Amino acid sequence: AFSQRASDIHMEPRREQGQIRFRIDGTLHSIYQLPPAVMSAVTSRIKILGRMDVAEKRRPQDGRIKTRTPAGREIELRLSTMPTAFGEKCVLRIFDPDTAAKDFAHLGFAPDEEAIWRSMIAQPHGIVLVTGPTGSGKTTTLYTTLRHLATPEVNVCTVEDPIEMIMPDLNQMQVQPTIDLSFAQGIRTLLRQDPDIIMVGEIRDLETAQMAVQAALTGHLVLSTLHTNDAASAITRLLDLGIPPYLIQNVLIGIMAQRLVRTLCPHCKEPGQIDDALWEALVHPLRLPKPEAISKPHGCLECRNTGYLGRVGLYELLAVTPELRRLFQAEIDEDALRCAAFEKGMRPLRVSAALQIAAGLTTFEEVMQILPPLDHP
Repeated sequence: AFSQRASDIHMEPRREQGQIRFRIDGTLHSIYQLPPAVMSAVTSRIKILGRMDVAEKRRPQDGRIKTRTPAGREIELRLSTMPTAFGEKCVLRIFDPDTAAKDFAHLGFAPDEEAIWRSMIAQPHGIVLVTGPTGSGKTTTLYTTLRHLATPEVNVCTVEDPIEMIMPDLNQMQVQPTIDLSFAQGIRTLLRQDPDIIMVGEIRDLETAQMAVQAALTGHLVLSTLHTNDAASAITRLLDLGIPPYLIQNVLIGIMAQRLVRTLCPHCKEPGQIDDALWEALVHPLRLPKPEAISKPHGCLECRNTGYLGRVGLYELLAVTPELRRLFQAEIDEDALRCAAFEKGMRPLRVSAALQIAAGLTTFEEVMQILPPLDHP
């Protein structure tokens, strides 16, 4: 699985044949089929390795395994089991420490986007948010950012659920709901630990949001994630949670919305035709010159005949300016905020996607699957 760049391994029991599937570049591929008896033996062995209760098959469980690849690199697996009609389904999430060891250019940042992002995270205090759906690469972006920020002169603390990658330069704490150690309680504890930079895994409720704002007001840089579609809707989410507008105006430094899009396989991609109407719809209301040629997938052994190999990030960076701050009101108009941000130079996700298509890195079909609908400006 590791050699094929899989991010997850799914072991699914069925009546006739158990299935093992790998998630590669965001898409599941069937790899093996095993008889039910073998499947159950493999699941039990994995549970033992993950220090889970082998006898308990009726309740979902979580565990971790540390192992080494044939090449000797250490990787970590997060396990999750779930009872199904035909036995226990087991999902292993693979965490490769080298993923976070990339620099910003490898993640897909354009030079100007990297400059804006670096200026946001260089602020001494305030909140910087990364937003996007599950599996859009928010954690990788945050870990890469923290690795860049964690110098010997600063104390970087994180509170996560769960800790996805152990990093030697960070002080990482895991949320434990069973003993009432929530995100909010975690931030409260971290504030007594003399931190300079705090990373909160996710802002899910009002209490966590209030503590994050409190941390930013008391002179700390806070990085966190939210599940929203784009950068502008993150502000609406904070208001919906119950944070007063004047506090958001005070502490918010910037928001980055991101998505992951599959990139074309460099070994077999071929020239394709560009659809004028699709291009216009994608870059509206901006006038971007249409590329001379684009690429389309073909399929070869290197990419398992999918035509795609690897993924790259698409980014939308909203740097908060005094003009935008005035729009952060209780009855916020998202469209007005978006338009004002475009005027200030924010490049929407769709334009970021169009630039990757023009560079021959991805296709319209891929981009349409992951972008918000094309109805708003």
